[in-house]
Amino acid sequence: MSYTQSIVLGLVQGLTEFLPVSSSGHLILVPLVFGWPDQGLAFDAVTHLGTLAALLAYFRGELRALLAGTLSRRLALMILVATIPTLLGGFLFETWIENVRLPLVIAATTGGWAIVMWAADRRAGNGARRDGEPLERVAWSQGIAVGCAQALALIPGTSRSGITITTGLLSGLDRATAARYAFLLSIPITAVVGGHKMRQLLHQGMSPGEGGPLLVAVFVAFASGLFAVWFLVNYLRTRSLLPFVIYRLVLASVILVTIAFGAHR
Repeated sequence: MSYTQSIVLGLVQGLTEFLPVSSSGHLILVPLVFGWPDQGLAFDAVTHLGTLAALLAYFRGELRALLAGTLSRRLALMILVATIPTLLGGFLFETWIENVRLPLVIAATTGGWAIVMWAADRRAGNGARRDGEPLERVAWSQGIAVGCAQALALIPGTSRSGITITTGLLSGLDRATAARYAFLLSIPITAVVGGHKMRQLLHQGMSPGEGGPLLVAVFVAFASGLFAVWFLVNYLRTRSLLPFVIYRLVLASVILVTIAFGAHR
């Protein structure tokens, strides 16, 4: 992997991991457009560490409050319980998930879930101004529903942030609270996935000269991921998801055109 490739892919990973537009769709499309080889396990492993660090940095206040008890233990327990469906899904269907990481599947899920996101966004509100921490008002039924939806993000092209925010909206959460809860919920699973991929990488080993570009990739993924989380949470306080719906539909179309073009070359 060259430094140029590591910067571009690190930027794509950091932004699209948290914006509701499907990171897998972009990471399939970008190498196809530039004619690059697949970025491989090493890239996946280190960029997961970068995006995890971005989440920890942005939510450091909430995490300290959970540890100190300022935020309720109920919220912490709910996040842990809501993570279980994704852990089970990843364990049971890991091989199947790898086999469906195909451009056509990604195009279908990117476009299909965009329609669901649009329907959820139309019925959502920005949230009435009330005293107290909005996260404390997330009910168990809402929190577990979002956790079950997170498991669907194992299917490439779904977008973890997209499906969890969409489910939060459908369950009655306002846009900003749905985004904050979705991102907090993603911390445990991102840590597990990142740790699993790092274990695989340590077992497999890295190619000579790969360390430098990978360090650049993890830094770029961290910086762009931190920006993406900050941007989306603040954006959704007053605005809708419609631009992301349109973008996903365009992306799905571009992937289909790219597939068709490649088939006729």
